[in-house]
Amino acid sequence: MKPVHFALIAAAAAIACTSPAFADEALAKAKKCTICHAVEKTKVGPSYQAIAKKYAGQKDAEVKLATSILKGATGNFGTNPMPPNAGVSEADAKTLAAWILSLK
Repeated sequence: MKPVHFALIAAAAAIACTSPAFADEALAKAKKCTICHAVEKTKVGPSYQAIAKKYAGQKDAEVKLATSILKGATGNFGTNPMPPNAGVSEADAKTLAAWILSLK
């Protein structure tokens, strides 16, 4: 196998292994979640890592997060309310919640 072929195969494998995380971050950007949230730092709302840490080990964490995304929440991370995101489907909310929880 030529070195170029090996490099292309290795690059394709790396992209395939990391694309779900990028896809879910892309979904968060597309649904405007990143206006208030970031992966590592607090903006208007808590970082995704802080959310993952708070809900780590809770059986119903994914359901709670998906519900907060869909219906909004108040008081989970201070006094700033999180408004409901009407542009997010239930399936997308579950995808986003699972991605956030993976960021421990």
